Amino acid sequence: MTDTQNGRVAVYLDFDNIVLSWYDRVHGRNSYARDRQRIAEDPTHPETAARLAAARVDVGAIIDYASSFGTLVLTRAYADWSAPVNADYRSQLVARAVDLVQLFPAAAYAKNGADIRLAVDTVEDMFRLSDLTHVVIVAGDSDYVPLAQRCKRLGRYVVGIGVAGSTAKALTAACDEFASYDSLPGVELPKREQPAKQQKREKAASREKVTLKPVEDLAPSGLADLTDLADFRGTGDLAPFDLEGPDDAHVGDDEETHDDPEIAVTGLLIRALWLGQEKDDSGWLHSSAVKQQMRRMDPSFSEKALGFRSFSDFLKSRSDVAELEETGHERLVRLRDQGQEG
Repeated sequence: MTDTQNGRVAVYLDFDNIVLSWYDRVHGRNSYARDRQRIAEDPTHPETAARLAAARVDVGAIIDYASSFGTLVLTRAYADWSAPVNADYRSQLVARAVDLVQLFPAAAYAKNGADIRLAVDTVEDMFRLSDLTHVVIVAGDSDYVPLAQRCKRLGRYVVGIGVAGSTAKALTAACDEFASYDSLPGVELPKREQPAKQQKREKAASREKVTLKPVEDLAPSGLADLTDLADFRGTGDLAPFDLEGPDDAHVGDDEETHDDPEIAVTGLLIRALWLGQEKDDSGWLHSSAVKQQMRRMDPSFSEKALGFRSFSDFLKSRSDVAELEETGHERLVRLRDQGQEG
């Protein structure tokens, strides 16, 4: 089913979803909601046009990635193409032989029903095109979870593409494979704009750092000894702080708040090895099988997105938990016994 030589691929883009998600990724959470009125009134205004250009989606990168799974049988993009934020993409999409499906919103600011129309067309295409092997869903909405599950039930290999930080975890888990738009070949991550308060805080910090006196000097007579607070820092002085104070704790809310990806992916590897060794008493597993198991548990896993050229390089970086043995073209791996060497 995953044969890229003979695969026949259908691509479905919820275009509003991917454009709005990328706009928020570039300019900060809920940026499009704040800029929506200005974009609708005058998208050619220099400031508005610059923000739209900075958050322009590379449609070619998405289509090229989808083509890596086989021949593109059909490609459809669903959106309100009369909206200024989408209109600029029409010529680019038509040039890539993408069918544009027009969706008219029922009311201002209402959902345009892309998820329903896209799902209906996908199911119809699967029954109409029996040789369809892959379904690529470009969206991040959890509404597409039932669609992904139905496609898998009907024997299709489901690939999801979404913007990091704006994709539901449930959709990622429902796909056979999931790729972040941010990590697609050819996509350049623009520099994130700094919020005004963060800029102010950094300027203040660059001008002056204030160091408090030792805690014990601040404790008024009659109060309990406060030197244990200094012990917590390991020094008699509190750490320097900037003048802006902690009221900017919300700065960076648009950043992902997930656990450290390095720790998370190591845990994923350990679980995959443990599951594999439960089925094989020898302990040694083919590295390809381990990678496949990791992708089953987390379709978004990609060693290249983590900066490794190959899965073997990734395993070598985890030598404290995984033992790799390379013999000729065969690569075997097992969970390292922490109580023994080798």
